[in-house]
Amino acid sequence: MSRIKQRFEQRLAAGKKVLIPYITAGDPKPETTVPLMHAMVEAGADIIELGVPFSDPMAEGPVIQKAMERALESGTSLTDVLDRVAEFRQTDMETPVVVMGYLNPIEVMGYREFADKATAAGVDGVLTVDIPPEEAEDYISAFKNKDLDPIFLVAPTTNDERMKLISSAGGGFVYYVSVKGVTGAGHLNTDEVSDKVEQIKSFTDLPVGVGFGIKDGDSARRVANVADAVVVGSAIVQRIEANASDSGKITLAVCELIKELRTAID
Repeated sequence: MSRIKQRFEQRLAAGKKVLIPYITAGDPKPETTVPLMHAMVEAGADIIELGVPFSDPMAEGPVIQKAMERALESGTSLTDVLDRVAEFRQTDMETPVVVMGYLNPIEVMGYREFADKATAAGVDGVLTVDIPPEEAEDYISAFKNKDLDPIFLVAPTTNDERMKLISSAGGGFVYYVSVKGVTGAGHLNTDEVSDKVEQIKSFTDLPVGVGFGIKDGDSARRVANVADAVVVGSAIVQRIEANASDSGKITLAVCELIKELRTAID
């Protein structure tokens, strides 16, 4: 059983929802990433979503775009991200890690080579924003052969036919993008999210995580009432940016928010 599946089963069986915070690897400096991952777990994170810096992050709003710029300036590459996961695994073999990014760096490395290296590092799932399942046969095959969960996005505009395809092609969980637009944008309508989550669940037994537009404890609580997992990115990355010159303050600010989110969804 994958770590992602096991974590969802444990939390849901206990009547809890899964909290998935996002950070960009290498932001603001490479050496801050792994200590921050451990601190987030201690503060209540269930799964870590680790962003791979990319020069053209089309799905991201300005907050995460700037984080990726900082990470690229610090020299962080896809290989570095996998190295950070391997370092994290030296002392944490239980917390699932999902690598989130864009296709180009993976394609350059090669699907099978990436799958080999990601598995060896301890990655559990891969969310690649810009590859549709219709074009992902080799990608999916390479990952599933290594027990890596290929995680796909469902948008508010996704129709039933594509939802069926995404549900059958994916693993780990289905990631529902709760607003139309980029990360950090839009107004969260919980009634619409509830309807869409119910629709997704009619096509799959996979858990459904909801991200985009969740900024605080109140919005996290409302989403947790209708979804299996809450994904929070921009609100966390904003705190990293605000304290970029002091790693201690980054940890305190991020963990304060993680604890607020944990309390709210529990």
